[in-house]
Amino acid sequence: MAQTLLRPEQVDDLVAQYRKGATLVELASIFGVNRRTVATHITRREVTIRRGRFDSSRIHEAADLYLSGLTLVEVGVKVGAGPQAVRRALASHGVVIRPGGGRRSRITASAAG
Repeated sequence: MAQTLLRPEQVDDLVAQYRKGATLVELASIFGVNRRTVATHITRREVTIRRGRFDSSRIHEAADLYLSGLTLVEVGVKVGAGPQAVRRALASHGVVIRPGGGRRSRITASAAG
């Protein structure tokens, strides 16, 4: 993946949007950088990173998406949260997290035999 360098004015905009409530995932998508890059810029500006919080409607949406076969990363993109925040929220509500973080096999037992 090519590295995207943000100009100082872009970082100013990124931080301003974060302070107004944008998530790390949303900002990563807007600025074309990794979520961790966004977090680094925000931390350098001495802004505290918010922990992802899910309200009950988002947890149900995330659970439905995850149980339909999406990965934690894919669910996070759809609900605007990082994969670890999704994992924590789903696990705390009793959703069993698939081993290895991968998709469920799309091969049925009859087709595999």
